[in-house]
Amino acid sequence: EEAAGGGGARRGAVVGERDEEGAAAEQGPGAAYRMFVLMEDLLDKLKLLSYEEEALRRHNMRPLSRHYFALPTNPGEQFFMFCTLAAWLITKAGHPFEQPQEYDDPNAIISNVLSELRSF
Repeated sequence: EEAAGGGGARRGAVVGERDEEGAAAEQGPGAAYRMFVLMEDLLDKLKLLSYEEEALRRHNMRPLSRHYFALPTNPGEQFFMFCTLAAWLITKAGHPFEQPQEYDDPNAIISNVLSELRSF
């Protein structure tokens, strides 16, 4: 009895200690590509909302690639694009929201976005 109880407790500890690789293996071979699929879905939805005409042209920005947010290429640029899109979506939803500037404090920007989203 004692050995069985001890083994069960140890098994629970091992499960809790799994690393990312183990978690990905448990989810299946397609888990590594999930971010790419999510990004493609996001881009399709943004296109349906005419983000290229309404959000990007106003700020002189290039359209997103299919994997723009799936791969960390330029975190500062990606963060600003995210904030620009978030501000545009909040405004499009009927809540006036000031467009963040590229050199604004990132913590303040995120705080403002989250605060506005909580008010919905």
